[in-house]
Amino acid sequence: MDDFSQPVVFQRPPTALKGRGAASGMAHRFERDQREAVDDGWPVSEDEAFAAQTFPTRVIRETARSALSRNDSPDIAFDQAINPYRGCEHGCSYCYARPTHSYLGLSPGLDFETQIVAKHNLPELLDQALSRPGYVPRLTNVGSATDCYQPVERELGLTRRLIEVFQRHRHPFSIITKSSLIERDLDLLAPLAQQGLVAVYITITTLDATLARRLEPRAASPLRRLRTVKTLAEAGIPVGVSVAPQIPFLNEDMERVLSAAAEAGAGSAFYTVLRLPWELNELFQQWLQQHYPERADRIMARVRDFRGGQDYQSDFKTRMKGHGLWADLLNQRFHKACARLGLNRERHELDVSQFLRDPDQAFRQPSLFDDPIQVDAGPSSRRAPAHPVRTD
Repeated sequence: MDDFSQPVVFQRPPTALKGRGAASGMAHRFERDQREAVDDGWPVSEDEAFAAQTFPTRVIRETARSALSRNDSPDIAFDQAINPYRGCEHGCSYCYARPTHSYLGLSPGLDFETQIVAKHNLPELLDQALSRPGYVPRLTNVGSATDCYQPVERELGLTRRLIEVFQRHRHPFSIITKSSLIERDLDLLAPLAQQGLVAVYITITTLDATLARRLEPRAASPLRRLRTVKTLAEAGIPVGVSVAPQIPFLNEDMERVLSAAAEAGAGSAFYTVLRLPWELNELFQQWLQQHYPERADRIMARVRDFRGGQDYQSDFKTRMKGHGLWADLLNQRFHKACARLGLNRERHELDVSQFLRDPDQAFRQPSLFDDPIQVDAGPSSRRAPAHPVRTD
C-alpha cells in the first residue's frame, strides 16, 4: 500500500503559471491518489504541457446554510466573521485559507484561485440572523478568510449587499481587503464611519512591485493600495494597515510600508508571520523554488526558527507571531516603527449600542399601543474593534 502520510517532494518544481500563484493542481489531503512530477528526458515535459494550458476562473453558486461563524480562538480578537466567497482569485502564494478548499474536494493549488464559490444567499441569511430575538450584536469581520473584494465581487456585489444589511441593522463591522474595489462602496462606508459602525484594514505586504506581482499575482499593486488607504482616510473612514504575512528574507521592508501607510492616513497597524498549515507548506515551498531558488533554503530555515524547528505550529499562543529570538526582534521592529509613526496610538471604538433588531419597526411611526423597542447590546455597549487576522 502506498504511504501518503508524507508530503510529495517534487524532483523539479512545476513551471510557474503567468497570473497565478500556484503552479499545479496538487491533490488535496483527502484524495487517495497523488502524482509526482519528474523529468523523464522527453523534449516536452508534463510540467511544460501543463503550463501551456489556460485556467479560466469559474464561479460556483452555493446556497449557504448559515451566515455568521463564531470565533473562539484566543489569538483572534473579533467575535464572529462572515465570508461571501470560498477561494480567492488574487492567488496569493502564502494564503493560509488555501487548505480549506480540500473540504470541497478541490485542490488547494490552482482550484483555490480558479474555482470560486459564491454564497449567493448570504445577505438574506445575515438579515435573518440579525433579526432573531436572541441575537446579541457582536463585532464582526467581513473577509477574514478570503478577500471579500476579489475580482468576482465586481459583478456579483455580495459584499455590498452585506454592507447594506449591516447598515439597516446599524450593526458594527470591520473589513479587511487588499483590493481597491472597496472604493466603490464609499457611499455606504462613509456614513457608517460617522456613526462609529465600521473600520477598514488594507493589507500591504510589501512596497516592492515585482515581489508583490509574484506573491499576489491578481491583487492591486502596493501603490494602488496606498491610494486606497488615502481615499478611505479622506472620506473619514477609520483605516488601518496589515503588514502580513512577514516572510523572512523576502518582504523585509516592513518599516517602509508602515511609514507610507501612516503618510497616506492609516491610524493603526498589525502584522502576522507566515503560516504554513497542511498543503500550504508544500505549495509555498514550490513557489519559493520557482521564484527564489537561491533563497529558498535560507527562508525556510528562518521560518523554522520562528516555529521551534518545525515548518508550522498551530497552537494559539504562537501561530500568529511565532516565538524565539527572531520573532522577538521582529516584534520589536514593528512596535518601534509604530511608536515612531504614531500608529496604534488611539483605540478606535465601534459602537454596538445602536443595533436595531427590527429596522422596519424602529422607523415606523409608533402608536400608543406599541411597546418601547428594546435593544439588547450584551454585557458591554462599546468595545474596541479587533484587528482582523489574515495573511493573504
